[in-house]
Amino acid sequence: MQLIETQKKPIRMWLEEIEDDAMDQVKHLADLPFTFSHVAIMPDSHQGYGMPIGGVLATEGVIIPNAVGVDIGCGMCAVKTSLTEIDTEILKKIMGEIRKVVPVGFKKHDEGQDEKLMPDVWNDLEALDKNLYPIIEQEYTNARKSLGTLGGGNHFIEIQKGSDGHIWVMIHSGSRNLGKQVADHYNKIAIDLNKKWFSSVPEEWELAYLPVDSEEGKAYMREMQYCVDFALANRSLMMSRIMQIFGEIGVISDKEAKFSYKLEFINIAHNYAALENHMGHYVWVHRKGATLADKDTVGIIPGSQGTKSYIVKGKGNVLSFKSCSHGAGRKMGRNVAMKTLNLQDEIKRLDDQGIIHGIRHESDLDEASGAYKDIDVVMKNQEDLVEVLVELQPLAVIKG
Repeated sequence: MQLIETQKKPIRMWLEEIEDDAMDQVKHLADLPFTFSHVAIMPDSHQGYGMPIGGVLATEGVIIPNAVGVDIGCGMCAVKTSLTEIDTEILKKIMGEIRKVVPVGFKKHDEGQDEKLMPDVWNDLEALDKNLYPIIEQEYTNARKSLGTLGGGNHFIEIQKGSDGHIWVMIHSGSRNLGKQVADHYNKIAIDLNKKWFSSVPEEWELAYLPVDSEEGKAYMREMQYCVDFALANRSLMMSRIMQIFGEIGVISDKEAKFSYKLEFINIAHNYAALENHMGHYVWVHRKGATLADKDTVGIIPGSQGTKSYIVKGKGNVLSFKSCSHGAGRKMGRNVAMKTLNLQDEIKRLDDQGIIHGIRHESDLDEASGAYKDIDVVMKNQEDLVEVLVELQPLAVIKG
């Protein structure tokens, strides 16, 4: 862990190198007037909007929409199945069936999903009457069609073989367009208010804030939390349908297909803000591409397709605000990856490992293994943040 003390608040970094633009963003975080104690930067960090991905920021009295990000509640879930082996042809069949029931990319369901699967808070009629969730209400019909869909970018469904001898299923997905609409709406409000208040935070930093006791701040926190709950509901529905496929094909029992994902379900989000007590103070911890790693918290750190993922247990390191990385982290942007990586080399890398994948064209290179940091290095850099419980080797992957 590096300690940098050139800014108004210290910076603690669990990596050796970070690109210049991302480092500028880190320094901006450390110079904010409401930053608490220090800024923590995880080993997978890289440039984002306003705040780098893989950043942890604790604030006093304010909340920053861009320090949460546009895919609010995005996160990981994983289930350990009873299977210890799985045939390649069965794997291909399962992946084909998954594609039939889980829309990927910009696709969504033709019809809205069962309203009972949506987060419970929306059943609060008083909240409806008081218009406490304006963006959720505006986007609700579309959100029901997006429930149980993967999305694009680095979102994925992966079937893996664990070091514990079991077959695992892992999903990475978020709140779909719902989270983006909420993020954009409140970030714009924050920008307008910060101009009105002649905020000392430069607009070009893209870190406009909302006081947590303001009506605007309270509204953002309500709708942000709904998106976190929606993202969990989204992952849960996908996992339920994947488990059903395992049952229908006959590789697990009907009972396991119906209940295992509920009993063994590991879930962890990595784009959210929460009120937490750190060092004797209640502060708003923003985790943007970072996950909770409190003592004994079970979490998930995925690699890229073609590299290992990990089930981990947090160590509760106070210097990281009890956080860890959310993955391997990008080492090059999407456009750079598509222009510089060799398609055949990336295909061979996966084929040589026997991984069922979807890399076919140069447009797929944005999510190739070569676009990501070395997960072994990332894990080495955070040995004081997490303990590895299970290593997971990819067998088959669907990318958004």
